[in-house]
Amino acid sequence: MRNAEQDAASDVARDLVVIFTEDADWHTRTLCRALEREGLRVLVLSLNDCGFAIGETPHGLLLPGLDGRLPAAAFVRVIAKGTTEQITMRLGVLHALRELGVMVMNDARAIERCVDKSMTSFLVARAGLPTPRTFVREAAAAMQALIDAAPGDTVLKPLFGAQGKGLRRIAPRQPLPEPEKVGGVYYLQEFVEGRRQDGLFQDWRVFVVGGRAVAAMVRRSERWITNIHQGAAGEPAPLDGPAADIAIAATAAVGADYAGVDLIEEATGGFTVLEVNSMPAWKGLQKTTATDVAAAMARHLVDCLHPVSVA
Repeated sequence: MRNAEQDAASDVARDLVVIFTEDADWHTRTLCRALEREGLRVLVLSLNDCGFAIGETPHGLLLPGLDGRLPAAAFVRVIAKGTTEQITMRLGVLHALRELGVMVMNDARAIERCVDKSMTSFLVARAGLPTPRTFVREAAAAMQALIDAAPGDTVLKPLFGAQGKGLRRIAPRQPLPEPEKVGGVYYLQEFVEGRRQDGLFQDWRVFVVGGRAVAAMVRRSERWITNIHQGAAGEPAPLDGPAADIAIAATAAVGADYAGVDLIEEATGGFTVLEVNSMPAWKGLQKTTATDVAAAMARHLVDCLHPVSVA
């Protein structure tokens, strides 16, 4: 006689991959095509529409469009903004999928580590990788004292943020914004004066998939914020050498299957990790390099797929 575990394990759509996102944008469409070329079917879902149905479905999750079945794998492209309760529930669904044996890229653990920049910095430093001096606290007076005593500029970043939005460069003794302007937490990182070319600021974006650097570019801008979405221009960069090696190690440090790693090349020639992004965009990188980034991600998922089991 079949038991409940066997029944649940059999209810797996073994050729179906879910992409969790909020918009069928260029990234989603490109990834869909890449997965389909690998012989997989794709279902696009919003985590907002998912949830738990314990005692109702064989696996205890509510996944619209799957008729009570589990997907073989899932890509997490976007998690929408929401309340603490909403974000906790959406991450809970991702945690549950992993517990059920579904291959999730990136899984909730990696996303939590990267969305929280303080944890990213901690894990990167703990892995012995170069990263700027970083201070994160709620105490406004204590953080202002650090600014007042700093020998040079400091970068104030949103604890949760992407694409260079909300960054501020704070000079010594410059007043910090009020706590409500920064969500009650100050994330301060020492400003690193990177190597310049033709007077332009520059940094590196290395895209890592499955422990391998698959694409890289140098981003240059007249402004110190060098994100492509902020108007920087990119050009292809080597996929071997110290930048790629450090990016691969930083991705491993946060436990991600794939990541966009931002590094800055210091005047001395060494590289320093600025950020690790677990839900990175790659349109700018795709335009800059010859690499089919989505194809590399789809191929890695196929290589990692394994039978789903229910604990």
